[in-house]
Amino acid sequence: MTKRIVAHEAGERLSSLDFLRGLIMVALMIGETGFFVKLFRAFPNSFTEALSIQFEHSDWHGLTFWDVILPAFMTMAGTAMALSYKKQRESGYTWKQSFLKVLKRSFWLLFLGILIYSVRDGHLNWQLSNVLTQLAFTTLIAFSVINRPVWFQFIVTVICLLIPELLFRFIHIPGFDQPFVEFHNFGSYINKSLGIHVDILHKTNFINFISSGAHTTWGLMAGQLLFSDKRSNRKFMYLLSAGMLFISAGLALDLTGTTPMLKWISTSSFVLVTGGITLIILGICYEWIDVRNHRSHLKFFTIVGMNSIFIYLFFIFIGDKWLNGYMEILCSELLNFAAVPLAVGAAISCIVVFLMEWCLCYYLYKKKIFFKL
Repeated sequence: MTKRIVAHEAGERLSSLDFLRGLIMVALMIGETGFFVKLFRAFPNSFTEALSIQFEHSDWHGLTFWDVILPAFMTMAGTAMALSYKKQRESGYTWKQSFLKVLKRSFWLLFLGILIYSVRDGHLNWQLSNVLTQLAFTTLIAFSVINRPVWFQFIVTVICLLIPELLFRFIHIPGFDQPFVEFHNFGSYINKSLGIHVDILHKTNFINFISSGAHTTWGLMAGQLLFSDKRSNRKFMYLLSAGMLFISAGLALDLTGTTPMLKWISTSSFVLVTGGITLIILGICYEWIDVRNHRSHLKFFTIVGMNSIFIYLFFIFIGDKWLNGYMEILCSELLNFAAVPLAVGAAISCIVVFLMEWCLCYYLYKKKIFFKL
């Protein structure tokens, strides 16, 4: 049987972008319930242990699946920005009008990012390192080069990677003069200077947004490429080649000991590898979904991606602070009457919470309610 190949036109919406945003959010929804950790407790074996490890952040050095999720989220935000800006230009927006919209969005991202973690473990908490606060700044970095040529955009991403390298290596402050040592690096000093605790709950640095600006800018560049009039096979090869180049460069930095792969301080090797992985996945999804027209069964993911900010706030505000624990007690205790072990009931409760959150997204989709910043 011959496969039907459909050429993607430059003005068409990317189904692959909608799918990937949804896939990332579905992974976050499942992971934030603690499903894989609870699955390992219920069924302890090497397979469930491996899954639980992949759905936790690396302790310090290394890379897990969970470490890739938020860089992918930030990269896709850049790709979505390219689409949004293209539509605004077609609607007659000036650059200034678009900039004001981006500025407003960044303000709300920053505000909500601070708000969702303002109370932690029963006391006030101050941090500027979660995905929303970081995205507030990386969005501005990417937008600042949105009308610039590709070579200029790429140079800016290189600068984003170099600035932290120089700051961490060459600014020596007593107690914070070890660039890649936990709690003793320049980023930890900045956190402390801003009144942010330097402890196990605040390992991520505020200034990570500098290097992570490369993620969102690469996403922007990828989006502008995909919406260009270049042939679809060239777009695919550009994304694949860039992704492999970034991964190779990042691994080389890590394996040679030049710059270790550290998610918590967003080192250049970490940004390169995670950015490269995301670009390759985007390229494959573009080829498979938009070019070869394999669009069946995407709705399960796309309806979540359409309300990505809302569902993120929901599972952090409501899920993490109340719903997850409530449903764990309810499901595990009720199922225990039927001789289901408590640990198994706890794992099942995660599935119940996920389905509730997905159904909420589906309801909003059917009612055509989409929350935008």
